[in-house]
Amino acid sequence: MAGDAGTPERERLQARIAELEARNATLEEEKRHYRWLADSTTDLISRHARDGTFLYASTAARDLLGYAPEELVGVCAYDLFHPADLDDLLNKSPRVYYHDGFYQQTYRFRARDGHYVWFETTSRTRRDPDTGELLDILCVSRDVGRRIHAEANRERLARVVESTTDYVLFIDGEERIFTSNEAARRLLARPSKDRRDGDEVHLEHAYTPESLAVLREIVLPAVARYGSWSGELAMLGPRGPVPVLSVVLAHHAPASEPDHLSLINRDIGLRKTAEAQERRHQEQIAHANRLATTGELASNIAHELNQPLCAIANYASGALMQLEADPARPAGDLALPLERISDQVQRLADRLRHIRTFVRKGQIRPRPVALLEVVDAACRLCEWQFQQAGVALEHELPEALPRVQADPVALEQVLVNLLLNALEAGRDHPGAKRVVIRARRTGPREVGFTVSDQGPGVPEAARAQIFAPFHSGRPEGLGMGLAISHSLMEAMGGRLVLAPASGSGGATFAGTLLAEPGPLQAAR
Repeated sequence: MAGDAGTPERERLQARIAELEARNATLEEEKRHYRWLADSTTDLISRHARDGTFLYASTAARDLLGYAPEELVGVCAYDLFHPADLDDLLNKSPRVYYHDGFYQQTYRFRARDGHYVWFETTSRTRRDPDTGELLDILCVSRDVGRRIHAEANRERLARVVESTTDYVLFIDGEERIFTSNEAARRLLARPSKDRRDGDEVHLEHAYTPESLAVLREIVLPAVARYGSWSGELAMLGPRGPVPVLSVVLAHHAPASEPDHLSLINRDIGLRKTAEAQERRHQEQIAHANRLATTGELASNIAHELNQPLCAIANYASGALMQLEADPARPAGDLALPLERISDQVQRLADRLRHIRTFVRKGQIRPRPVALLEVVDAACRLCEWQFQQAGVALEHELPEALPRVQADPVALEQVLVNLLLNALEAGRDHPGAKRVVIRARRTGPREVGFTVSDQGPGVPEAARAQIFAPFHSGRPEGLGMGLAISHSLMEAMGGRLVLAPASGSGGATFAGTLLAEPGPLQAAR
């Protein structure tokens, strides 16, 4: 009976043992699974004693720090902290361990080769459920060096943006300025760095109405298509519009954030003032050059004025003689001489008006002009000098040339300078009998002209300095004519160059000007 009674007890014991073995096998399997997870993750998973000693480290230690996991076991983690970061942790550890039980810290940790790795570690304490005694500390650490460096770079860039004297604005898709640097806040009289509720600032508060229209109609569509735009605009300042050179860039944010634009504006007020002063200075120099040129043309001007005056005197004398011979002569018989006198007076007025316009001081204002008319006017001014020197002045211009963008007085001054230089170049040179002006279309929107002489040409050593101020090939020359002509051509949107030397000798100066678009070009 006793043997039979022991059998059920033994069976229960064996069943219990089997159950425990199965549970132990399950736990071992789960342990292997969790260890596999710990060793598979790129984060360093570690377990520490209360004093920071490593009790366990996952295989990520090898990739992150260069240590084999078993090398860290028994090592105090505090010994590998950067000294500056360790002080911060030790100051907080009592509160963390005894109260919070959860802590996240970013710090520097020394790798095996001696360099420091930026770690971000999430720590959690594990306690005995009955006694509350601290058992160990579980940590998950990851390398955040790239993020730290990126944040540091962003911080450095932010400091540069904040300290620059350029006006930097950031706007969203609703044209709201959500961030600006100190220079922009001062310009726009915004007292605070951060936008306050109900204190939204829009583009219309930063730019003049004209520039705002350009931004909306041209700039923003261009940035949306090409990603960037640059050009001149005007911002609203406390003392009036501020001219700026603006660079507008599109920034594509992550999917969770909206896209935005940055507007970097550099104050070019001083540059504009300097340019205006330079233009005034250039106009004064050009005016002085025209006055000097008028002095050179004095004999031509006297001849131009003398001819109509002599004709007027002859017609008036003839009319008086007719009246003296026959005082009762009908007034109608004097119509012809009076008409001739009127024609000569008109011619004289035209010549005086032309000379007055030529010497008048004024701004350069390019507009569409007929090149042939300007060439004719320049040739008339120089005609007497060429006649006296026995040099032919010819121009070969097709009538079908388009109008050019030029200031007529400035272009006439360029041509007169080139013609007088050509005349002087060939005055004492054998075989220099003619100076020719030619013109032709050189491109869809370009007309070129040349002034060629038969003089000795320009020496190779002097060609590089031909347009430099005060450089002259004549002993009595001031050396300003070609320099002024070069500047005037650039001011009109064209250019003036010395053409390469040819085998026929002489010098040729070539100029180009923008042409007025024809009907087909305008349609495009």
